[in-house]
Amino acid sequence: MRSFDIPEFYRSPIISRVKAKRKAQDARKQDFSPTVLDFGTVVIQLARHFGFCFGVENAIEISYKAIDENPGRNVFLLSQMIHNPEVNADLESRGVRFLQDTLGNALHPIDDLGPEDVVIVPAFGTTVEMAERLKKQGVDVQSYNTTCPFVEKVWKRSAQLGKSEHTVIIHGKPQHEETRATFSHAASTGHAMVIKDGVEAEWLANWMESEARSVNAFWAKFEGRTSEGFDPLTALNRVGVVNQTTMLASDTQAIADRIKRATKPEDFANTRDTLCYATNDNQNATRGALAEGGADLAIVVGGYNSSNTSHLVELCEEEIPTLFVRNELEWKEDGVHHFDIHAGEERVTVDPWPSMTKGGAPTILITSGASCPDASVERVLRKVLEGFPGGRDVDAVLTEFEKTQG
Repeated sequence: MRSFDIPEFYRSPIISRVKAKRKAQDARKQDFSPTVLDFGTVVIQLARHFGFCFGVENAIEISYKAIDENPGRNVFLLSQMIHNPEVNADLESRGVRFLQDTLGNALHPIDDLGPEDVVIVPAFGTTVEMAERLKKQGVDVQSYNTTCPFVEKVWKRSAQLGKSEHTVIIHGKPQHEETRATFSHAASTGHAMVIKDGVEAEWLANWMESEARSVNAFWAKFEGRTSEGFDPLTALNRVGVVNQTTMLASDTQAIADRIKRATKPEDFANTRDTLCYATNDNQNATRGALAEGGADLAIVVGGYNSSNTSHLVELCEEEIPTLFVRNELEWKEDGVHHFDIHAGEERVTVDPWPSMTKGGAPTILITSGASCPDASVERVLRKVLEGFPGGRDVDAVLTEFEKTQG
């Protein structure tokens, strides 16, 4: 896999050493056990896979290239390039302006843009309608298009489904940029609809299986989440399921399996190939670390509006207490500030460490989302070490790890 030219300040000397050693040991990614670093006063488990994925590094490289190649010109991002506050803030500090917020609300008059303006398409992609609108205004939307190749793969599969008269059922968060873009592309070649979770999938499957299907009940559930001219009585006869690539892969597969049981075998399209490898790797690595056992606490690092990161939080919360933090700046005078994904609000834990101690050094699992820089993870790791003073030297621990691991 190719390497990308991303700013050095996003990299981490500590994390780079760990990842390089694990890659040398396990180039085919068969081992999902965590890296264990024993600092004496605290034991750190690092998930096997975390941090920037292929699509994110590609987007970062293109975005900084756009800045470097266009001095003195207006440079805009259609929306947040990725869901990470540090990356977006750094781009803004270099003069990049956002045209929309994450919900698609205008932050800058799009009608004012012209051929002289530079527009970066974010990693989530954009809708067919927005791309056409900008093209009509003479805006180049291809030179700095950072759409993730794996998102584009979902679009291509959706187009194939549409051409074969299958309705595309998209498993995703209805207001997420990627889901809106995928819906737009799918609807351009056929019918499409969005379902957000397994509960909705079960309702839809039961409706599809019913002999007395109420159209009014369907619209009460899915109003505003289907393509134009959608007739549920006919559009759901032939279907295929794709996903927002940052969802839980196991959830998407369960949804596809349930919808498949509600259709005739010949009317259901196999879409397993749309699942994102990086999402799978990060989720499997988190499960692998949790299966290893021993951790008293998990810390998940990433943007609070990051879908793939929030799913890692869900996995960790099923097993152990979990802190979801943006970065090391969440360690403040009044405690550790962290995000509650269920309440949608920030919490403060004054001191999370004492309750974890079981007569020995506590063990803390650390991972991050696919849009989180390794440098942020390193700074969080160092914050944890500050909470357990008197431990072993970081370089000594890393050197020992490199010598003893194969």
